[in-house]
Amino acid sequence: MKMAVDAEHQHPPFCAEVQNQRIPPIPSKPEQPLTNGDLNNTASVRITSKPERHPDFAYRFLSISADMDEPTIRSKYRPFLLPDTVQLQDWISRLELATVTELVYNDLRVTGERIKVLILYGSLRQREDNLSYSKLLAFEVARILWRLGCDVRVYNPQGSPVKDDDQHNHPKVQELRDLSRWSDGHFWVSPEQHGNLTAVFKNQIDWIPLSTGSVRPTQGRTLGLAMVSGGSQSFNTVNSLRVLGRWMRMFTIPNQSSVPQAYTLFTDKDEDEGGSRLMPGGNRDRLFDCAEEFVKYTVIMRPHFALFSDRFSEREPLVIN
Repeated sequence: MKMAVDAEHQHPPFCAEVQNQRIPPIPSKPEQPLTNGDLNNTASVRITSKPERHPDFAYRFLSISADMDEPTIRSKYRPFLLPDTVQLQDWISRLELATVTELVYNDLRVTGERIKVLILYGSLRQREDNLSYSKLLAFEVARILWRLGCDVRVYNPQGSPVKDDDQHNHPKVQELRDLSRWSDGHFWVSPEQHGNLTAVFKNQIDWIPLSTGSVRPTQGRTLGLAMVSGGSQSFNTVNSLRVLGRWMRMFTIPNQSSVPQAYTLFTDKDEDEGGSRLMPGGNRDRLFDCAEEFVKYTVIMRPHFALFSDRFSEREPLVIN
């Protein structure tokens, strides 16, 4: 998806690092790191200065407008979108995101390409509103990434066959593989059942091969992780997803989100902001941390996709005459 920027915002000021291509001077009195109750932190944490935040980017939307979006893609892969009357006034729209928004904007200016994100969730659960909690959480992640200018596509696992060796040409399997090849990164959201990820989620990963001929549908892509559970907080599922990501040769971000007792943390379907929204609190803040971190890592790593995919064991030796 090519970038489209309205005329009003064609040339906002760039941060010094981008405009002048130089390293900012070291502050004379750097801020001391927070100990967070552990005095050892003062001996191990690197002293840094906070990124400069430009107010022009604080509340800007970089999302694809309806008239610039592809109608078939929008209707099939963007079920998370809400009416503008809601989307422009919900909790995500009120977040101050100057640093990451400027980072993405500058990347768009240079590359002309949006970050392409595939979101997978791990439930077929049917509720009154036809949504599962992992799906609700996946939609919240999608809305955050959407505001930050990503081309977001959510895969619906309904109708996917159980993994076998005979149905590689099934339309749902081909759709999933095509989306993975298209993507720059994935964001996975699974419920926890019996202490681990669900069969619905694992089945999707099993249908994505490590390689198809010379093409690797997941290698070199970034990966964000989140989970929901019905009981107390657990990290079994996100830890298992992290192992899967490594096995699929993906770069999984350090942060991860685990939402416990999910049935208590979403609004009713008829409440404000479109209903079925994640309530304010630490879990929501942590989810946003993960989405923001995912975008930052993807912006930094995407230009070097070919470099990270270059492997000694697979390339021919250089012939020097």
